[in-house]
Amino acid sequence: MIAAALQLMRPKQWVKNGFVFFGLLFGHAWQQAAMVQSALLTFVAFCLMSSAVYALNDFRDMAQDRLHPVKRLRPLASGALSPPVALLLMALCCAAALTLAHRISETLVWLLCLYGLINLGYSYGLKRVVVLDVFLISAGFMLRLLAGTAGLGIPPSNWLLMCGLLLTLFLGFAKRRAEMMLMEEGGGAHRKVLDQYSGTLLDQFITITGACAVVAYALYTVDEDTVRIHGTSDLIYTLPFVLYGLFRYLYLMHRQGGGGDPSQDLFHDLHLVVSMMGWVAVTAFVLR
Repeated sequence: MIAAALQLMRPKQWVKNGFVFFGLLFGHAWQQAAMVQSALLTFVAFCLMSSAVYALNDFRDMAQDRLHPVKRLRPLASGALSPPVALLLMALCCAAALTLAHRISETLVWLLCLYGLINLGYSYGLKRVVVLDVFLISAGFMLRLLAGTAGLGIPPSNWLLMCGLLLTLFLGFAKRRAEMMLMEEGGGAHRKVLDQYSGTLLDQFITITGACAVVAYALYTVDEDTVRIHGTSDLIYTLPFVLYGLFRYLYLMHRQGGGGDPSQDLFHDLHLVVSMMGWVAVTAFVLR
């Protein structure tokens, strides 16, 4: 039961909560011990709250998950964990997350509550609304960015929010495209909203959001305010890592059956790992 409960919490997905650390990096706050501690606690709080959301989603989607070639192995869909235990775990994770957030700031508490409400609406019907479903997924990531900035008392950058929005929309539409390719003609049996998409439409969404994300990031690196705040114009040298990672992700989606789980792709593909580590290393070096 313990193993099934841990699987229900999806610790592999916690990497998504790494978005809360961008405020430390681009806000030049990584040398402040108190700020780093608050960011780590914020990360843990979002891990707990996101685990509560995953438990709720799996509870709601048990029947549909049993039709999916991979998701049918999840604890609730496979019968390894009972629904009452899953609901209890969800409540405990939610309470622990809000308790941690209260130690940091009231703003963070409200951001976590908003994150929970958005995902509650998503689980109970909004995920069936075409296009809005992906925007709600993106909203979850935007709240992580705000938690790592406004939640810690760091003014959020408009560039950071815009790049984050475009990147997460790209990943959201790519996820839908990967699900469609995996399920083929029976995709709607697992996720009803897939019946309202088409491969051509999703490819257009992916192209638009991906291109806009790259252009926005490129403009950010050479913006006058960026150069003034960071004291360098060398952030442009991180752009090749962004481009390579995006192109590699598209390759995995179309040729290797990837894209359905960005977290898994990030840790299982050497090219993505190297491009991510390269981006982090060069960014940290430039902003030192």
